[in-house]
Amino acid sequence: AAYRIIKGVYKTEKTVNLITKENKITFIVDRNANKKQIKEAVELLYNVKVAKVNVLTGIKGKKAYVKLAPDTPASELATKLNVI
Repeated sequence: AAYRIIKGVYKTEKTVNLITKENKITFIVDRNANKKQIKEAVELLYNVKVAKVNVLTGIKGKKAYVKLAPDTPASELATKLNVI
């Protein structure tokens, strides 16, 4: 079910800046997913440690700003996901 929660990476200039500045990656997620489910899905799918999840629901859907643990550089995951 993890792959149903995470729909993809949300990529804009602003979100790419968050990768280096705040160690955050932004995902487009299922509208019904909660923070706990998003955290578990990201940890399971990408084998990283998640420190915090912030969620923003807008007209276009739901975005999750996922802050990774300090020992997990977001830039490494971003490179794997072809974000940067």
